[in-house]
Amino acid sequence: MSLATRTAELLARIPPAHTRAIEVRHDIAVVMPDGTTLLTDRYWPPGDGGEPVIVMRSPYGRGTVWALAARLFAERGYQVILQSCRGTGGSGGAFDAYRNEQQDGLTTLAWIEAQPWFSGKLAMAGPSYLGIVQWAVAAHPPASLRAMAAPISSARVRAFTYPGGSFSLESSLRWLAVLAGERRRGRTQLREQIAARRRMERGLTTLPLGAADSAVTGERSAFYQDWLARMDDDAFWAPVEFDRDLSSLTVPVTMVTGWFDMFLPAQLADYEALRGAGRNVRLTVGPWKHTDPGVAGEALRDALDWFGTHLLDRAPARQRSRVRLFVGGARRWIEVDEWPPPARTVRWHLHADGVLHPRAPGRSDPDGYRYDPSDPTPSVGGSLLGRSGGPRDNRALERRGDVLVYSSAALVRDLEVIGPIAAELHVRSTLEHTDWFVRLCDVAPSGKSRNICDGLVRLTHTSWRGSDGVAVVEVRLWPAAHVFRRGHRIRVLVSSGAHPRFARNLGGAEPLATGVTMHSVDQEIWHAPDHPSAILLPVRDAG
Repeated sequence: MSLATRTAELLARIPPAHTRAIEVRHDIAVVMPDGTTLLTDRYWPPGDGGEPVIVMRSPYGRGTVWALAARLFAERGYQVILQSCRGTGGSGGAFDAYRNEQQDGLTTLAWIEAQPWFSGKLAMAGPSYLGIVQWAVAAHPPASLRAMAAPISSARVRAFTYPGGSFSLESSLRWLAVLAGERRRGRTQLREQIAARRRMERGLTTLPLGAADSAVTGERSAFYQDWLARMDDDAFWAPVEFDRDLSSLTVPVTMVTGWFDMFLPAQLADYEALRGAGRNVRLTVGPWKHTDPGVAGEALRDALDWFGTHLLDRAPARQRSRVRLFVGGARRWIEVDEWPPPARTVRWHLHADGVLHPRAPGRSDPDGYRYDPSDPTPSVGGSLLGRSGGPRDNRALERRGDVLVYSSAALVRDLEVIGPIAAELHVRSTLEHTDWFVRLCDVAPSGKSRNICDGLVRLTHTSWRGSDGVAVVEVRLWPAAHVFRRGHRIRVLVSSGAHPRFARNLGGAEPLATGVTMHSVDQEIWHAPDHPSAILLPVRDAG
């Protein structure tokens, strides 16, 4: 694999290898307390061991990209343990998302500590689910665990499953498809790939949602069914709410994420919890979505630098602030002391005739539209797990009758926005069960409208209504760092969904898993002195 590691080294811009002669032992049996065997590979530089150990636990097998990552670490002076999670990659037992990772992870770390080649120093690494397994053991880590690198992941698995109280449909089904693909390894012919895409297209539109897993993978997923049925079941989620113990975490953690990553709000909440407890954590946020190669390269560079400091007692490759952010629009990196950096909140109000302006609105009639779940407002870019995520041109979306558009005049000076973003909508609806989706866009002089961030909130009962039928609804958007350039316009879109990223709201009280009856809804957005709908932007002043 020398050519592959050399190529990856160049693409990821990581320090040169210490050695290319890596030894590997495959399919080591590590036995869990219940007798289940987890298959494990060990990578190490020539010799008798003694180097610090990096642990990667994956549900995606131990070949291809994960074997490559293990070699890249081993070539730079580490031993690497690459393990298939329970029920995946040849390991025994049944895979039950998140449920076994704490016990299996701690048992694996204890097994490593008992080996004659153990050096006394451990770290854990890996993105996405490989990051979640780190959060699973972080609350009760052994003293030998000296560092974690947990990019594009979060300890808050419940939060990113139900963003805004909705259901993360697209990401959930695509993840089921990835897991199914791993089980079907060897059947990767073009015909199967085309069939898989067709199954996904069918699954994303399937009702009831309880049948969508079978439509995508050909089989029923027990944990997917639980996610649909048990959103409000605190007892069900409590064992995997790994954020409960973040304040007691003593292991130094480095985080890398992207402005269009599905984990972003939850991961930033993890960062703030750790910093609030005075823990050693740093953060990098770049211009990426979950599957971008750029985030993989940054995460690898970041982990090597972090492990060099905490496992090998080396000075960092360069001095940097605790928080490093990519600022869109300006296309530059900045460093700040904390997240979120200081900013002043500026309300940009929605006005009649599609105007967006900082001044308060005058008297006007509300704007309205009809949302029909049989023709749901579509997802366009954003934090999708698929390739179509990220910033996209929204002009076709803006022409739909179920999308309201509010635009500023062309800016006379640059406007830098960095931090959490929210919308405060004064709304009226003909249904008790409904969604509100808000998107912030940057409109270039050419007219191209690119999404910066967005968010959705699901309302499911009558208590949100005001005495006059108009209620104030807060929609928390994904945080952002962006400069709206002089001559550009700020644009806000308001609708009632972004399907299939968020499961469409059918408008009734049927359960999420079994609902099939669709109800159209008439929606109103108010903008008047007593009902001043607005988006709240964290503005950083020049200098």
